Amino acid sequence: MNVATNLEVSARYFPNHPALSCEGKEITYAQFNEEANRIATALIKLGIKPGDHVGICSPNSMEWLIFYYGILKMGGVAITLSALLSPDELRLLLNHSKPRILYLFDERLQDVENLRGPNGVEKVICPNGDMTFQNLLEMGSKTYRAINRDRDDTAAVLYTGGTTGVPKGVMTTHLNINTSAHNVAFSERSTENDRALCFLPFNHVFGQMHVTNATIISAGCLEILPTFDMDKVLALIKAGRVTKLFCVPTVYTRFLSLDNLKELMSNVRYCFSAAAAMSAEIVKQWRESSGLLIYEGYGMTESASAVTYNHFYRHVIGSIGTTVPGVEVEIRDISTGELLPARAEGEICIRGNNIMKGYLYNPEATHEAFWHLNPDKKRLWDNWFRSGDVGYADEEGYVFIVDRLKDMIITGGENVYSTEVEDAIYAKPEVQECAVIGIPDREWGEKVAAFIILKPGKSVRADEMKTFLKSRLAPFKVPKIYEFVTDLPKTGAGKILKRAIRAEYIEKK
Repeated sequence: MNVATNLEVSARYFPNHPALSCEGKEITYAQFNEEANRIATALIKLGIKPGDHVGICSPNSMEWLIFYYGILKMGGVAITLSALLSPDELRLLLNHSKPRILYLFDERLQDVENLRGPNGVEKVICPNGDMTFQNLLEMGSKTYRAINRDRDDTAAVLYTGGTTGVPKGVMTTHLNINTSAHNVAFSERSTENDRALCFLPFNHVFGQMHVTNATIISAGCLEILPTFDMDKVLALIKAGRVTKLFCVPTVYTRFLSLDNLKELMSNVRYCFSAAAAMSAEIVKQWRESSGLLIYEGYGMTESASAVTYNHFYRHVIGSIGTTVPGVEVEIRDISTGELLPARAEGEICIRGNNIMKGYLYNPEATHEAFWHLNPDKKRLWDNWFRSGDVGYADEEGYVFIVDRLKDMIITGGENVYSTEVEDAIYAKPEVQECAVIGIPDREWGEKVAAFIILKPGKSVRADEMKTFLKSRLAPFKVPKIYEFVTDLPKTGAGKILKRAIRAEYIEKK
């Protein structure tokens, strides 16, 4: 099995069909496949072997996807990193994942200089690096077939977060990716005539697994934007170049401020929202203004995207839908793991061929992510992934999310782990104690908020703290709200009660 055979099959059946389109340039499936072959064979000539790590840290582009599929074709493992990482974050994840070759953009070259060498990154591919992308294409051969890999071999590693301690690199296998790609394509009734807009970062599970791999398996065309640009998005939609619109809730909210939305969306047949909870009111407003539904689903990096889908036959607003084919969801008691009846709230647990192999170089976190023996040792629950989300299922199998157990914030579709931000705040010498939480927000889903106790006699302004954090964190992780307080609610054992902080803040506002 090899995920890259999906590209080869689409190129066989639709060689002259548009595959990738980006800012005025378009290539067919035959061209896409040939260029991926060139990258694969060039990597082999550079000494890369099946199972070796090859990194990508760059904004969305055709070259990103050609390089990605080239890695997969020759059996390498694609380490996909956010282009927005701070220098410290990037260096930490490169030290953790240890790619032999790194595809980078020039602006980040200086950030990796001290990591290059025989025991680090052997070659950097960028305009001013060791080789250019064009050099690789010229080195390789256009004729090549993806090698066969075991279904449980790692195909790609996506990072869920972590700037200190042990980062969590999710190892997604060829089986994981294929399972989700098939399920997304089936659920969305994807065809070769679709043009899917993707401005969501390719390193993120939504952009890489849900949009990209599912589009390629169905031989559709990807309309690529390096990042979100409202004017460019509108221009593509107005030109009739988008039939499938993939956004996060913040973008749909911005669209609702436009006039003549129904006319604008006349060529769009399908809208999907993920990466953050969608307000039921926004879904209703969208339907009234555009005549289209916003479909939703549920997934995470560890599930290679698709777990549930709220779907064509009976869309239930407020639900994350029912399970996709081949995937099971059960609601279990958070403490004991016991299966709960319909409408009882518990942890959402998942089992299926979409669930990750584990966390890279982190067996402890991998073990903790799954149910094993329950406390009385009477029953074994192997391979049930603990999502960290609290929810319930109704009598018809529709699943609803109530809350999160994981200390994670989802803002504008990006995952932010509060401990990452707290560690960065604690680096400011004036800080005595802090807590970072997500505050519900209509546009962003959640805003990152920092509650800070300063050391006696010390003072720091919010703008100073923001500037300090911008040098240490990716932009989306930097808090938008700063509250300087004298006390933080705690349990008897001294643990900060973040739910109490959130409830008190919301009540005051």
